[in-house]
Amino acid sequence: MKVTAAVLEVLGAERPYAGSTPLTVGEVDLAAPVGREVLVRMEAAGICHSDLSVVDGNRPRPVPMLLGHEACGRVEAVGPDATQVVLGQRVVMTFLPRCGECEGCLTDGIRPCVVGSASNEAGHLIGGGSRITRDGAPVSHHLGVSGFASHAVVDERSVVAVGDDVPPGVAAVLGCAVLTGGGAVLNAGRPRPGETVAVVGLGGVGMAAILTALSVDDVTVVGIDADPGKLEVARDLGAHSVLGPAEAVESGLAADVVVEAAGNVRAFETAVAVTGPGGRTVTVGLPPAAAMASVSPLRLVAGGRSIIGSYLGSAVPSRDIPEFVELWRAGRLPVERLITSTISLAEVNQGMDDLADGRALRQIIEFG
Repeated sequence: MKVTAAVLEVLGAERPYAGSTPLTVGEVDLAAPVGREVLVRMEAAGICHSDLSVVDGNRPRPVPMLLGHEACGRVEAVGPDATQVVLGQRVVMTFLPRCGECEGCLTDGIRPCVVGSASNEAGHLIGGGSRITRDGAPVSHHLGVSGFASHAVVDERSVVAVGDDVPPGVAAVLGCAVLTGGGAVLNAGRPRPGETVAVVGLGGVGMAAILTALSVDDVTVVGIDADPGKLEVARDLGAHSVLGPAEAVESGLAADVVVEAAGNVRAFETAVAVTGPGGRTVTVGLPPAAAMASVSPLRLVAGGRSIIGSYLGSAVPSRDIPEFVELWRAGRLPVERLITSTISLAEVNQGMDDLADGRALRQIIEFG
């Protein structure tokens, strides 16, 4: 079938992207689902830093690639072996499919799926190969989703069904920002009553971590960022205090759980510096592969501190997304407050500029 999609043509294009247009919006061909795959009519897709990091070349991927990994939609067709979803269901996309059998899948979310990671790296679906072509040539999938399109074919292991009461924008954000930031808090940081949770880097993932930490009873939440505007947003969301990076270090902040969500070396070093004795630094940001940080091993050992890497929030999506939905239904996780604007697919290059310039937390592409 012919679908309208935003395809990334080149890596590292010049800014502004609205002028260089590294993403072109046009028609591609989408094959029918096979095996355990499903056809999803997209309703909403979020623009995330993981998309931007491909556009700017920090996370090289095979191009041309149909971008987008934070999305939701309705199931319109199922492959012959699909059993986990039914026609008409609203589903949330997740950007790392789990095969359920490899050594990574046996760690309850601690380690990524080996098979899913390999297929994501290749730009394929977990079932093998691409279902997208343009003028007869294959187009790569982005993280098993490729949500910047009117329709997508994905493996059923890349989706989680949610109720019709969950709005499309909220459902989309649950699949990446909340799963990553919220999962880092609950699955890796595991704050206990009376503890302090600090979040370094207040983009969409960091703000989701703020909201999730606030849903935990008897926890003090601190937001840390160099952008005063983002500090005000965190305060408005309910953070008990907000600090600039230098101010946080100089204040002697000693948090029990610190989530680093900026994806750069200075933020990681700040996160380690404000982690108190016995505390856990949870890093979810994705810096360039060659980036190196400086950490004092003695400070880790003498203070009993630990550093935890957390991919996809150390989550098992089929378990965690329903739990986040229940928090949202109870009014304890107001995910809609992370959405700063809605745009059309034709505005996707400008959306990348707005994200790169820090003007947006989550922009949602709405589909008809």
